[in-house]
Amino acid sequence: MELIKDVRVAISGKSGCGNTTVTTLLSQKLGVKMINFTFRQLAQEKGLTLEQVIENAKTDDSYDIAVDTRQVELARKEPCVLGSRLAVWMLKEADLKVYLKLDDDVRAARIFNREGGDIEKIKAFTAMRDSEDSRRYKKLYDIDNNDYGFVDLVIDARHTPDEIVQSILDVLEEKGFIKQ
Repeated sequence: MELIKDVRVAISGKSGCGNTTVTTLLSQKLGVKMINFTFRQLAQEKGLTLEQVIENAKTDDSYDIAVDTRQVELARKEPCVLGSRLAVWMLKEADLKVYLKLDDDVRAARIFNREGGDIEKIKAFTAMRDSEDSRRYKKLYDIDNNDYGFVDLVIDARHTPDEIVQSILDVLEEKGFIKQ
């Protein structure tokens, strides 16, 4: 694989769609930096649980702004793959915008497989998180994260991560960014 010109790929999707896995694999294949700074990393930095950060973010916009600002600033510095809930909306200059789409029950099952716990609680937490994310994005940025019709590529995330990455690589090759 040869990178012909600098490329910035933005990948978004809701929790459990494989954003982090696909972002990681694609950045490795392209040989560019992976940027995936999320509430999960912010929680680790602040010594909080993910649930605490989500709860705090309901009333304190600084959590979202810190995550969103940092990842876009990082993405603008060099060729990269940016993976986040809002990447396709926030990194307007991305050369390729990809949205990973997946059924809610399948997302919950993936989160259960990754983290364990009670599947019904995971479904409820995931639905609450989706709702809170949508509310905050609309309030902060006037973004409807259920409206992704403008992206270059919508991928059914039931495919394997390798298949998803290959689909993205094929489009990047068509656009003249890489030679496979």
